[in-house]
Amino acid sequence: MYTDWKTVYVKEASEQQLLRGEVSVTQFGRMCERLGIRIIAANSPQAKGRVERNHGTHQDRLVKKLRRKKIADHVGANEYLKSEYLPEHNLRFAHEAASPEDYHHKKPNRAALDEIFRLETERVIGNDWVVRYGNRFLQVNRQGNHQAPAKGKVAVCEWPDGRLEIRYRGQKVLWKEIAERLQHTERDPPSKVPIPYRGTPPTSSHPWRQRYDGMPVQGAARRLARGPEIILTPPCATP
Repeated sequence: MYTDWKTVYVKEASEQQLLRGEVSVTQFGRMCERLGIRIIAANSPQAKGRVERNHGTHQDRLVKKLRRKKIADHVGANEYLKSEYLPEHNLRFAHEAASPEDYHHKKPNRAALDEIFRLETERVIGNDWVVRYGNRFLQVNRQGNHQAPAKGKVAVCEWPDGRLEIRYRGQKVLWKEIAERLQHTERDPPSKVPIPYRGTPPTSSHPWRQRYDGMPVQGAARRLARGPEIILTPPCATP
């Protein structure tokens, strides 16, 4: 497919993508790639001169013919294109193919087309397993050992009818939409939920419950309770 450099078709890779060795692909480019269509971007306006002149002719003549036919709605315009305009245009300018062989690929089935014609956006899972997409909060459900990890990258798929799916490494992830995400403080981050203490609480005389400035005094009191200390010294050597 011969196109220009509009960002709908192709776009240049960013500096981070160049460092990672990634190729920048648009939504339209991804769909064409899965259909086996290669996009060739023209490097000059003259390269697409024939196509642009053809489009300019249609944009000029078609509007005038619609006005003469007094057509002012989409239904009438589509009917005129199928019944009169396109047959007349093809009769004047169409050429027979050099070979009668049809080299088009077989049309994919409905399920395959449904997997192609959709929008895919990369998102990062938060520490609370919430994915934000279009000002919407999608709560990802935990699924045992095969769950998507926090800070992991997932693909949010959206279809024209409004359907949404979250996929992690090509696998569907269960999720539900929530009105707003929970607010967590710095002392209670979602990734480190405090575990309640289930052991025996320390007594009042335990060092954990004593102040630092009182600990030396208690140490001295314990030494007095043990009695005087006996210090053994080695005998002095006689000359």
